[in-house]
Amino acid sequence: MAVRLLSHELSDLCLGKPALRSLSITSTISEALQVLKTSDDNFVSVWSCDHKAKTTSGFESGAGFSDDDKCRCVGKVCMVDVICYLCKDEDLVSPSLALKEPVSVLLPKIPGLVMHVESSCSLLEAIDLLLQGAQNLVVPIKTKLSNKRKQHQKPSPTVTIHKGREFCWLTQEDVIRFLLSSIGLFSPIPAFSIDTLGIICPDILTIEYHSPASAATGAISRALVDQTSVAVVDSEGTLIGEISPFTLACCDETVAAALMTLSSGDLMAYIDCGGPPEDLVRVVSARLKERNLNGMLEHFKMSMYSGEFSSSFSSSDEESMTTPLSTLPRSGRHSRSMSYSARMVRRAEAIVCHPKSSLVAVMIQAIAHRVNYVWVIEDDCSLVGIVTFSDMLKVFREHLETMA
Repeated sequence: MAVRLLSHELSDLCLGKPALRSLSITSTISEALQVLKTSDDNFVSVWSCDHKAKTTSGFESGAGFSDDDKCRCVGKVCMVDVICYLCKDEDLVSPSLALKEPVSVLLPKIPGLVMHVESSCSLLEAIDLLLQGAQNLVVPIKTKLSNKRKQHQKPSPTVTIHKGREFCWLTQEDVIRFLLSSIGLFSPIPAFSIDTLGIICPDILTIEYHSPASAATGAISRALVDQTSVAVVDSEGTLIGEISPFTLACCDETVAAALMTLSSGDLMAYIDCGGPPEDLVRVVSARLKERNLNGMLEHFKMSMYSGEFSSSFSSSDEESMTTPLSTLPRSGRHSRSMSYSARMVRRAEAIVCHPKSSLVAVMIQAIAHRVNYVWVIEDDCSLVGIVTFSDMLKVFREHLETMA
């Protein structure tokens, strides 16, 4: 059984994976927003080539990755990238101009976050790449469409096709899910506590509940890169909730206005399930107006209200007080509203475990809630640290080494 597990290639993990939606690196942030708001994935891939003119015939470059740089995935962007970008002072003044910038300005200056691999890449090789810092492994996938069907199929402007091949990508979550399906092979390690295994990381990002949420902007950007989250704590270090990139990715770009005007505690309520509370919407509007951020205020109003409700929003504060709560739209993207249906708690409420929780229990928790991490707390809710998929993969990699 162990030999069989080690014999798996990435093509085995790609079964059922959807083809990547993509953007050219010359696309604008506004175009990226359009794709993100209609996508089932939190991220969209960014490519060095322009697919718009070649969706029908494919690309003319060679099949090998090493010698062909004409059509490569050079990165990925998500809604959190856009939100953090719009939090810059100059972009708050004129978000409409900021959205016209090329999507390339959103790409992190960290090499190796996205890597091309062949479908024959082994499981061990993939784990090594992920532990070295890769977040997404871009893998070519085979399609079973016949040539005749391909001729009649309506081309998608956002599907990546390269010399007749489509691509998917694999993440830490995909590998953890795959290992969980063969968890018995690693016995007794999965039953050990995360404390015993020494995988609780004390290096965590935190912000105090009453602190301005804007103070967490840098931490949110780092959490996005680290695939973790920002813990919201009280003055005694007790975990209250979190500001998670995974949650922000399900919102729209106007959350930047809330991020720059609300406290951390209020921001948690703003991005929670059910849409932003009416009183916080008014607070954001008033504070944008106080700071003369008219560009962001106008963008905020257009997003939050439509039709008759836009007029009530632009009227006096007294009149806007009469606007019923039911008219406020969700801050999350409507087509994505069920992306976190697996989470049986409020989206701003942190997923937690205890130091004595078993490795397999924490794995299941993270997978069930579609996050890459679980907070570790004591019985009094004091924050101990965090356990990530990366920490878990290190444990399995060491065991796979002995199996090999």
